[in-house]
Amino acid sequence: MGDVIPQLGKEPLDLVVLGGGLAGLTLALQVRRARPETRILVLEKGSHPVPEAAFKVGESSVELGAHYFAKVLGLEAHIAQDHLPKLGLRFFFKGARADDSGSRLTTGLEVGADRFFPTPSYQLDRGRLENHLAAQLRETGVFFLDSAKVNEVALGEAGDLHRVSFTREASHRSVSARWVVDASGRASLLKRRLNLAEEIPHKVNAVWFRIKDLPPLDQWCPAWSAEAGAEGRRWLSTNHLMGSGYWVWVIPLSSGSTSVGIVADPRIHLLSDMNRFERALDWLSRHEPDCAAVVARHREDLQDFLVLRHFSYGCKRVFSADRWALTGEAGIFLDPFYSPGSDFIAVSNTFVADLILKDLNGKRIAGSANIYEQLYLSYFKNTLAVYRDQYPLFGNPHIMPIKIYWDYAVYWTLFAFVFVQGRLTQLGLYALIQDRFLQAGDLNNRMQAFFREWHRHDCPEVPHAFLNQAEIPLMHRLNEGLSEPLDDEAFVVRFEENVSILMQLAEQIVAWAVERVPELGAHWETPETSEGRSVESEGTQEVYLAEAFAALR
Repeated sequence: MGDVIPQLGKEPLDLVVLGGGLAGLTLALQVRRARPETRILVLEKGSHPVPEAAFKVGESSVELGAHYFAKVLGLEAHIAQDHLPKLGLRFFFKGARADDSGSRLTTGLEVGADRFFPTPSYQLDRGRLENHLAAQLRETGVFFLDSAKVNEVALGEAGDLHRVSFTREASHRSVSARWVVDASGRASLLKRRLNLAEEIPHKVNAVWFRIKDLPPLDQWCPAWSAEAGAEGRRWLSTNHLMGSGYWVWVIPLSSGSTSVGIVADPRIHLLSDMNRFERALDWLSRHEPDCAAVVARHREDLQDFLVLRHFSYGCKRVFSADRWALTGEAGIFLDPFYSPGSDFIAVSNTFVADLILKDLNGKRIAGSANIYEQLYLSYFKNTLAVYRDQYPLFGNPHIMPIKIYWDYAVYWTLFAFVFVQGRLTQLGLYALIQDRFLQAGDLNNRMQAFFREWHRHDCPEVPHAFLNQAEIPLMHRLNEGLSEPLDDEAFVVRFEENVSILMQLAEQIVAWAVERVPELGAHWETPETSEGRSVESEGTQEVYLAEAFAALR
């Protein structure tokens, strides 16, 4: 069993983490960095080191998760050296006709940026990152055991210590700990034991694979304008190939592999049509022929192929004052569109780490545990509105770009703003912004319903255009504002301003849609501000999405 087991001794641990994947490794590092004397054991079922490619999906990060990895965990140097910068999210809507080379992507609509936004994001090679994290934990004195199977978790009652039994190298061992955190991924050890599983109304399937040395997207999808070309760097984006009821991701990895995935609504695209590699290739040939052609030429370099049915799920409880918690996919999982997986890990881990540190420092945590759980599950359920019943309009080239900009604005003004500003666990500030937070959440729910109604009335042809996100002042301003230094007073003022922007943006989007489809006016009522005035009375002079409105007109 190596040198770790004798070092564990009989002294109780402060924390046992069940699972040494991304969520578990980062939680252990976060707690250890904040409190170096914390005695932590991480039990990972798989063996280490893990393969760099063909290992786990979830390579793309966005601003919240990227900030967590780089700044909160101190991984900025490792990411810069061993991973790829990300040129944002990029979306392609196929044209009706092919160009002279047979490509339909080059005759359609592209939504992306020609430069990096101020707040960075990354393409993370999961194997490479998890190997680095495991090595760093060992160097800092965290007990990390791979090839360790958890047999039983006995949660302590009335303040008693928890006990965890595990097997490694045919030997059995049990340890006691004050805290147990389940980071076991979809195995969901504690969720199953405590009967916490909860279905959610979002049923979507995914298949994905990795291919070695696939040509960069810029080579098989040449840009039709210098601006769209982004100097040959579009391949650094998380590229989305969009269609009715589905999207296809194309993500580069620093190890030289490319991750390709199909995510589809089963009401429109059957899983049985794509649940084997050859079937997936046939499906791509019908729906995304540009991608299918390059994959077919490199099928001999296929590294893996995986299938996940109905991948979204919820959880009744995630944090407990009885000193247990669930984090990462052991608790909840939503949807990979917009790459939120790392965000949910970052938010959950930060809540859990704060509870652990408070408890180990002798503070009461019952109130905090309850509020953190409410905030986290509300974040999950509010974000669900972005995806629920929205896949049918994914191929709509006039509505989806506007929805994408709206979703960015909601993300950058609300939870990502709170997290990057370092205010996630400052409960006193929530009392000052709670009403506006709820107001913005209600507005987002109404806008998502409006997008669905809009799609029922308006399905136009694909325009030939490039929508440059970096040229939209609002997008740049909101992204840059994520990390702008703000004191508490300025933070509250900025949050108020952000929600006002959202309300004005909603009004402008609705007005533009109603101009195109007048009957949509019956599906919208002007929301009120917190002072009871209509948004129209705020009278902003800036048309936030003027560039997009003009290109899509």
